[in-house]
Amino acid sequence: MRKQVVRICMLLACAFGFMQGQASIQPSIVKATIDELIAKDAKNQAGITKGVEQVARLWQTSDGDEQAFQTFCRENYLSDPAEKDQVFLKISEYLEGINGNFNEMVLCLQRNLNLDTGPLHAIDEKFGSYSPSSHLMDDLYANKIGFIIALNFPQLTLKEKEALGNDRKAWAYARLGDMFTERIPAEVKQAAADTESDADIYIADYNIYMGHLLTPKGKTIFPSDMRLLCHWNLRDEIKANYNKGKEGLEKQRMVYEIMKRIISQEIPKEVINSDRYEWNPYANTLSQAGNELEGTPESPARYQKMLNNFNAMQRIDKYTGNTYIDRKFTEDMEIDVNDVEALFDQFLSAPELKEVGKIISKRLGRKLEAYDIWYDGFKARSNLDENKLNEQTRTLYPDAVTMEKKLPEILQKLGFSPDRAQYLADKIAVDPARGSGHAWGASMKGQRSRLRTRIPSQGMDYKGYNIAIHEFGHNVEQTISLYDVDYYMLNGVPNTAFTEALAFVFQKRDLELLGIKDENPEKEKMDILDKIWSMYEICGVSMLDISVWKWMYAHPNATAGELQEAVIRLSKEIWNKYYAPVFGVKDETVLAIYSHMIGYPLYLSAYAFGQIIEFQLENYLNGKDFANEVSRIFKQGRLTPNVWIKQATGNDLTVDPMLEALRKVLKD
Repeated sequence: MRKQVVRICMLLACAFGFMQGQASIQPSIVKATIDELIAKDAKNQAGITKGVEQVARLWQTSDGDEQAFQTFCRENYLSDPAEKDQVFLKISEYLEGINGNFNEMVLCLQRNLNLDTGPLHAIDEKFGSYSPSSHLMDDLYANKIGFIIALNFPQLTLKEKEALGNDRKAWAYARLGDMFTERIPAEVKQAAADTESDADIYIADYNIYMGHLLTPKGKTIFPSDMRLLCHWNLRDEIKANYNKGKEGLEKQRMVYEIMKRIISQEIPKEVINSDRYEWNPYANTLSQAGNELEGTPESPARYQKMLNNFNAMQRIDKYTGNTYIDRKFTEDMEIDVNDVEALFDQFLSAPELKEVGKIISKRLGRKLEAYDIWYDGFKARSNLDENKLNEQTRTLYPDAVTMEKKLPEILQKLGFSPDRAQYLADKIAVDPARGSGHAWGASMKGQRSRLRTRIPSQGMDYKGYNIAIHEFGHNVEQTISLYDVDYYMLNGVPNTAFTEALAFVFQKRDLELLGIKDENPEKEKMDILDKIWSMYEICGVSMLDISVWKWMYAHPNATAGELQEAVIRLSKEIWNKYYAPVFGVKDETVLAIYSHMIGYPLYLSAYAFGQIIEFQLENYLNGKDFANEVSRIFKQGRLTPNVWIKQATGNDLTVDPMLEALRKVLKD
């Protein structure tokens, strides 16, 4: 009932927002306009109705009166299919130029924020948060371009899109129709961009100096120069210590203590991105040169960043008529959030997960602890010496320039022909990242996508290499789905989960690319268990991400402190429901450590969907020409998720194949 009340109140607020500055086009005028156009083009009654109604919904007083509305529709409707096609191709070309050049501007403005170029200054944050395209949509409405597109290429429903079949031009028209469906003031979009940038900067600089951490006995156990980013590098450090006996276990437990202090916000501000102090995370005591000091808890900075993002998205809500949750799932991912939760619940509730937990406990020789959601022992790399891996990757990739030169070689090892490998690699640049790394796609032909990973002065360590191969998978998708797709409006993939899928496929082959083969006869079984456990982890944090956003909408006036309490409570509830039966411990908060929840709101579900899609892709690619099939599949472009996966693999999007594979492994 509470959710329904909140939804009704929000819609009333949206209705009030729509009335401000929006022309009231009388229904009779809309109908008369539709009838007039249908009289000229009776074959397109549905399209005309959609287009005129969409323009009427977007039309504001500044755009003209009702007569101007009618005149506009009469003069700009394209009844000739050949002319419509010509106009479509021209619009596509114009948009590619606009998108591409704005992309270049943002790359320039955020260069110092994203790349390891030295210390940051206030001016870097100012330029990095500036969005040069924030006024674009306003301008395109003001000069009537947006209305021309909405009139002739109206938005289709998800059901209507999935009925388009293999008509590529119709799909391209539909994607153009998704562009002009709302009017958000430039200042509101710029404020949201500022907020996101602020959260991203907060996360990108959240490092812990591990060599300054003290055990309960006052000793240090990490290298003096080790600096780990929250949460990614902290998580990877846990993964890296599963084959190091008691020493590794001690390190893992200390890292988890750090995580719990970050979640609870008891971590002293003095130890964040600083090596000036020593910190005992167990007792939460701070010292300098042996003298104990009084630390200042960070609380509630972490949750304030999250709340800031919510407030920014909530300000956009009234201009769209729906919530950020709706926009993220129903519109961006094109999957209903309730279907998402049902799919994740199906997986998390599988009784077979208890058996996997028992297998891990037996392999560890101890009871499971909360951080074992990142158990990495099913991977071949868990049995390898990471120091030797670091030595190898540092020799191979001492800097970004060297890695960029070696991209064609990596692609050839994956099965791409020399010409095809060079074709793709020429369109990808490598940059040293300030944070953990990311992939930044191109937006027009002639541009290169950017592979960004952390590369220390001594060369790329194995963690950085592993992330780089993941990001390289993104770059290959970004290149194929831009350069090889038949219509610019279809460039990309259905949603971020699909690019994550190829990134996972690449990342899985990281050791293979180093020439390291797993001769284990149980390799296939281990791969299945590894995927299942990874999916188990990411589904839970995705559920928490969704639950937190639902809570914020139910409590729109909450303080950062109240949000902190809610996140911790929800993390415990999800843990107790899905993880306590497997781990045997209750009320753990580990799911709340993910930095994505701060800097990339509601993104985590993309990883879970990515793993589902990756599993289906891997099954399909098994025994086939990897390079050719990857090229075929990803040049489909931005269809809807169900249509894309069906055309890619012949199967629907479901977790059933993963669970069936697990049952087979446990049975054998």
